[in-house]
Amino acid sequence: MATCELFKYGKDELYRMTLYDLFARQDAADQLRDRLSLTGEVVDLEVELLTRNREKRNCILSISWQVYSSGETYIQGIIHDITNLKRIERATFQIEKLRSTATLLRTLAHEVRNPLTNINLSVEQLKPELDSEDSNIYLDIIARNCGRIDTLISELLDLSRPAEISLHKTGLQDIIESTLAAASDRISLKNIRLELAYPERPAFVMADKDKLKIAFLNILINAVEAVPPQSGVITIVVREEKPQHYKVCFNDNGGGIPEENISRIFEPYFTSKTNGFGLGLAATWNILQSHRAGIDVSSQLGEGTSFMLTFEQAQ
Repeated sequence: MATCELFKYGKDELYRMTLYDLFARQDAADQLRDRLSLTGEVVDLEVELLTRNREKRNCILSISWQVYSSGETYIQGIIHDITNLKRIERATFQIEKLRSTATLLRTLAHEVRNPLTNINLSVEQLKPELDSEDSNIYLDIIARNCGRIDTLISELLDLSRPAEISLHKTGLQDIIESTLAAASDRISLKNIRLELAYPERPAFVMADKDKLKIAFLNILINAVEAVPPQSGVITIVVREEKPQHYKVCFNDNGGGIPEENISRIFEPYFTSKTNGFGLGLAATWNILQSHRAGIDVSSQLGEGTSFMLTFEQAQ
């Protein structure tokens, strides 16, 4: 039964449920109920439904009320799973946006570095001629800040280029355990509960272990910072996906991300943190793209956030 496979429920379980039980948002379920009561049918309605393991699926619904010969009514309809199409659409949009950003960054870098070079050369020329202590202090300030600007430009340009990686057959479990070890102090200090679920056998992928650890660590640290102390829960799940893929899910019970920010969280220098720089997830996106990994993020305010990463299995 296709519905059982899509939502990971048994046939008997689905018979005991209603369609509204699968909705990710109660307000969307209420809107569908109201539309059906008014018009008797809904055509091509895009909704988010939940699987048994609380994973969101983007679906198109076309349903209507029908009447048995006995006079009893029932709902008949079709559910189209468009999750992969939406994921590809979001990834394509993100890639195009980053390409546009990269072009802009390269132009800005060229335009900024030319006058910056002139400033640095002028400082070097002035230093021998101005031997007073006060003058040297100001010249040093100029030189330090020019260096800082140049460093920021280099960081931005690095984020706009594909990450250089060296791929080897590696177990995802090993990378995650290494990541957890690096974040163990932060996890312990907030008394966060960790829940891990791995396949029985190693989940081998072709990966640059050190680079992928950086990507995982950025996601994990974001989760650690998002969850409340003492009652925070972070779940990391690795499972096999058809055909021949592994999915890694980082779930937390933090405050969630506003819907309007989800499409921007991988942008360089975009951050909602008061003391953040917005480079961590930008670097993560770059690394995951270099691994040809799929990236999907879902979040609900007040409930938490999920990062879902998909990797091809190593042959």
